[in-house]
Amino acid sequence: MTSRRRKLLASERSRLDPFVVASGDASPRDQRDLMERPFFSLAKAKRIVPILYEAGDVRVEVFAVPEHGMATIWDADILIWAASQIVEAENAGVRTSRFLRFTPYQLLSAIGRKTGSRDYKLLKGALTRLQATVIRTTIRNSENWRRHQFSWINEWEECATRDGRIEGMEFVLPDWFYRGVIDRTLVLTIDPAYFGLSGGIERWLYRVARKHAGRQAAGWCFEVPHLHQKSGSQARISDFALDIRRIAARQPLPGYRLDIEREGRRELLRIRPLKLSTDSVDRNVDGLGTSGASGVGTSGAALSGLQAQNTQLTLWPETLIPGLNLDSNLESNFDVAPGKRGKPPSPGEVSRNGAGFREPEPPQPARKRGVRS
Repeated sequence: MTSRRRKLLASERSRLDPFVVASGDASPRDQRDLMERPFFSLAKAKRIVPILYEAGDVRVEVFAVPEHGMATIWDADILIWAASQIVEAENAGVRTSRFLRFTPYQLLSAIGRKTGSRDYKLLKGALTRLQATVIRTTIRNSENWRRHQFSWINEWEECATRDGRIEGMEFVLPDWFYRGVIDRTLVLTIDPAYFGLSGGIERWLYRVARKHAGRQAAGWCFEVPHLHQKSGSQARISDFALDIRRIAARQPLPGYRLDIEREGRRELLRIRPLKLSTDSVDRNVDGLGTSGASGVGTSGAALSGLQAQNTQLTLWPETLIPGLNLDSNLESNFDVAPGKRGKPPSPGEVSRNGAGFREPEPPQPARKRGVRS
């Protein structure tokens, strides 16, 4: 058996029907589980220190490889875009899958990025980190399994012309994420202005605000040390609190107001909703990979023109999957039986493509004041 044939058989793409994104227009949606827990690095500098978070029965562990670092909250825009396309398609009665085909221009334009050659390179770096990052969590575990382990992207590939111009891309999402998207009780619309937030903490705070405060008139109140724990930030609590105060002074979150309150020695952050531009998500998607969703989506946006199998991008012949950019991460999506602990699997051979959406910098010594996270 040839090496190319073995790669084809190993790829999940050979077993999944492709979901071809024919238009990038879709109201942005975020997955609830990702909005309040520390799944991503909030720093622009490369992070390799694991995130270990536990609250009650919920446990989140995030591991990075030194070569690429941990996936960042800017890299997570790719997952928001993917969730948005899947929900929009399901609302239109289009069959979806974990295997997405698209053009880089569609993705970059939808999340407010530029579309120059440097931005394409950074996109590849972000995809690399999303695949290289390993997550282990008890969230949405089944009756007989306690932990689920996966990477944000199982595999990805770019399709280029002979002169090197990138015209198409595809990736495979993990089952854990996909199931959390087609269950519409686990999805919330977010304000498109979110993509314009530049700071890691303020991006994370917006997602917390949308998840907890929502449209409640009284909003939601957090103790700052509790927020620090939920964020996974590497900054000291005192520096994190200083960042929170600075963000509250600027009021950058679209649709929400932040107020610092004090109760004795306790410092709290109250998040109140203003008039929101986001719409509610009221209806469940009918099931895994089905086209039974009927009617028009609740987002108020025009249908995105998403199409599935019958209309293929011409760059991908029906009978051929090109050579892989990355080896399939065979252990990126499996459950860990009760009592079986151990190190996360190696994320496999990851290509050296780019440096990421927010180009990571070498780790810097912590400053005494104003350490950013």
